[in-house]
Amino acid sequence: MSVPVYRDPAAPVARRVRDLLGRMTLAEKVGQVNQRLYGWDAYERTAGGAFRLTEAFRSEVAAYDGMGALYGLQRADPWSGVTFADGITAADAAPVADAVQRCAVEGTRLGIPVLMVEEMPHGHQALDGTVLPVNLAVGASWDPGLYEEAAAAAAAELRARGGHLALVSALDLVRDPRWGRAEECFGEDPYLAARFTGALVRGARSAGVGVVLKHFAGQGATVGGRNSAATELGVRELHEVHLAAARAGVRAGAAGVMAAYNEFDGLPCAANPYLLTGLLRERWGFDGIVMADGGALDRLVRLAGDPVAAGAMALSAGTDLSLWDGAFPRLGEAVERGLVAPAALDTAVARVLTLKFRLGLFESPYVGERAPGGGAREAGERLARACVTLLGHDGRALPLGPGVRRIAVLGPNADSVPQQIGDYTAPQRPGTGATVLDGIRAVAGADREVVYARGCELVGADPSGREHAVATAAGADVAVLVLGGSSAREDDTRFEANGAAVVASGNPAAMTCGEGVDLAELTLPEGQSALFDAVAATGVPVVVVLVQGRPHALPDRFARAAAVLCAWYPGPWGGRAVADVLFGAVAPAGRLPVSVPRSAAQLPVFYNGKDHGYRGYADQPATARYAFGHGLSYGTVEYGAPRLSRSVVSAADPELTCTVTVAHTGGAAVRETVQLYVRRRSGGSSWPRVRELRGFARVDLAPGERREVVLPVTAETLASVGRDLELRVEPGELVLETGPASDRTRGAPLTVTGAAAPC
Repeated sequence: MSVPVYRDPAAPVARRVRDLLGRMTLAEKVGQVNQRLYGWDAYERTAGGAFRLTEAFRSEVAAYDGMGALYGLQRADPWSGVTFADGITAADAAPVADAVQRCAVEGTRLGIPVLMVEEMPHGHQALDGTVLPVNLAVGASWDPGLYEEAAAAAAAELRARGGHLALVSALDLVRDPRWGRAEECFGEDPYLAARFTGALVRGARSAGVGVVLKHFAGQGATVGGRNSAATELGVRELHEVHLAAARAGVRAGAAGVMAAYNEFDGLPCAANPYLLTGLLRERWGFDGIVMADGGALDRLVRLAGDPVAAGAMALSAGTDLSLWDGAFPRLGEAVERGLVAPAALDTAVARVLTLKFRLGLFESPYVGERAPGGGAREAGERLARACVTLLGHDGRALPLGPGVRRIAVLGPNADSVPQQIGDYTAPQRPGTGATVLDGIRAVAGADREVVYARGCELVGADPSGREHAVATAAGADVAVLVLGGSSAREDDTRFEANGAAVVASGNPAAMTCGEGVDLAELTLPEGQSALFDAVAATGVPVVVVLVQGRPHALPDRFARAAAVLCAWYPGPWGGRAVADVLFGAVAPAGRLPVSVPRSAAQLPVFYNGKDHGYRGYADQPATARYAFGHGLSYGTVEYGAPRLSRSVVSAADPELTCTVTVAHTGGAAVRETVQLYVRRRSGGSSWPRVRELRGFARVDLAPGERREVVLPVTAETLASVGRDLELRVEPGELVLETGPASDRTRGAPLTVTGAAAPC
C-alpha cells in the first residue's frame, strides 16, 4: 500500500498540502482553523500528581476529528489560575505535550498534529520559564544583537517543552504612554522597533520556533491611550509609522501575525481586507498565517449580525486561525449558507497546514528526548544591565564610591520581585530573583551599612511610613529611592474574558500598568511624590531609581534629585543589574526608546511628529522632559560634525557613508550609542517629520579615546512613503544628523536628485 503524498517528507510542501486538503471533510477543515480551547482546560492533575487529558479536550478533538491549534497549554498566571500546585512545570512539560499530540496524531483519521501555541512576551509564560526584561526595557538597550541571543534562548526553552509558535508583542508603538500595554512595546520609533522585531524572529527561528507577531496594525495609536479602542489613523500615518516593524518581521520570516483589536478605517483589523489581504499578502507577499486575537471575532457580530456571518466576514478578509471565539467553529454553516466560498476556507486551511509542514510536525510531532533550553537567564541578566538608563546626574552622586558608608534604600519598588517583572508572567518559585535592595546589599558588602524602609505603598498616602523612611534616611550618605509602577497581577485581580485586567476607575490599587490598566494621569502616585519630597528635604543626596512599565511623567520637582535612573521592568534578576550600575561595576549604557513627558497634559511628546514648528503651550513647554535617545554615562563624550562621502546623490543610486568623530573627554569609560537621523528640508510627497531615526552604532570608548564611527547610508535609510504608499527615495534637500539623542544632533546637508526610485 502506497504512502499518501502528504506523508512523504520528500514531496514539496505545496504538493503535500494539496493532497491533504483533498482528503479532508468540511468538518476536518473547520477544525484546522480553530483554536477555541484554553490550554489549561486540556489537562488536569490527579490526586497522585500525574497528568491526564480532560474530557473537554478529547471532545474538542472528536468534534472536528482533529485540532488546528491549542493555545497556552503551559500558561500560568492569575488569569488562568494555574500555579505550581496544579500546573505543568519544566519537568512535566514534554510528557503532557506529547500526550496532547498523541491524541491528535494517533486518535484521528488523518493524524494531523496540533500547533502548540504559547505566550512568549518576555520569556515563555510558563512555570519555570525564564523571565526576561520587558520589551520596553529591551528597547532601552539599543542592542538588537543581544536581544536576538535572548530570544533564541527563550524560544529554545519553549521548543524543549513542546511549543511550536511563540506569541510576542512586537508591532505596537508607544505613541501614548497612558496606554497600559506600553511595557510590551520596543519604544515609540518605527525604525528601532523594526530592528528588534527582526532580531526576535531570527532568534526564535534559530531555535526552531515560529513567531506570531502582535498586533497588526496600529494598536499603539488608539485614541487617548485606551486599550482596544478606536484609532484615528489615516493610511499615510499607518504606513509611515506603524508598519515598519511588521515589514521587518515578515522579511525575517515571521510565521504569522495577530490581527489587532482596534479598527482601521472603520473595520476591525481581523475583518479588514485592506490590511490582511491587500497589504500583507498581495503587496508584501506574506504567506504565513493571520491569527485573530482572543475573542475578537465574536465582536464582529455587531457588524455581521450573527456568529456565522461574523466568521465568514473574518475569513473572507484574510483571518486564518481563530482564538477562543464562537464564530470560526461555525464556518461549516457559513459555507453551507453560501456566506463564504469553500475556496476561501481551503485557502486558510492550506496556510495552517503549510505552517505545520514547515515546522516539521508531521515528521517529528513529539518532544521526546529533546534537550532542554539554556542560556536565557544569562542573556536576561545582560539585557537587564544594558537597559538601565541614567536620565539625570549631578556629576557627583554616582557611582557610589568607597566613601559612601551608609546607604538608605527606600520606596515601594525597592524590595519586590513581582513589581519588577511586568505583566504576562508566570508565578515564580520562592527565592527566584534579586530585588534592588538585594542587589545593593550584595554589592555593598559587609563593610557598608545598608538600611531599608518601604516608605509608602505603591498607590495611596502613608504618612507614618513616610516618617519612618525619613528617619531611616537621616545620617545616610545617600538615599536610593526606588519608585515607579507595577504590573503584578494578584490572585484577587479581576479579568476580562480575554485576560485583560479589570481595574476600577479611580482606584488602580496594586496594578498601575499592564493590559487593561490605562492611566489618565502619568505622574507618579501622590504617596510616592510626597515620599520623594520628604526625603529630599532632609538634605541627603537622593538617587531615584524608576522601576516601571511606562515612562511616568517627571515634573520639575525631580530636578532636586542627585541622579535619576530608569530600569523599566528589568526582570527577576534586575535588582542586581541596578546595583551594578549604581556602584559603577557596569557603566550605564541604556538610551531612551521613548520620550519622557513632563505631564500628561502635553501629550503627544514623541520626537518624530510632523514638523510644523509648534512653539509650545503658554503654560509649559511642548518638549519632553527627556528626549528619545537620551541617556547619560559616567564619562563624557563630544561629537564632531558628521561628514558625508557624497553631498549629492541620485535617487536611483543613493548609497554613501556618514562618518562622525566621537571623543571621550572625561570620567569613566563609556558605551556610546551614536544615532543617525534623517531630516527633510524640501521635496517629498508629504509633509515632513521633525526627524527620523535611520541608524545607530554602539561603540566603547576608553578614557581619552577618539574613534571614527562610520554609518552606512542606503536607499532604505533615505526612503520615505511615496504618493503610492510604497517606500521610495524621493528627490529633495535632506539633512543627515548624528548625535547622542534626538534633541542633540549636528547635521550635514544632502541633495537627492532625479526621479523617485523604489527601494
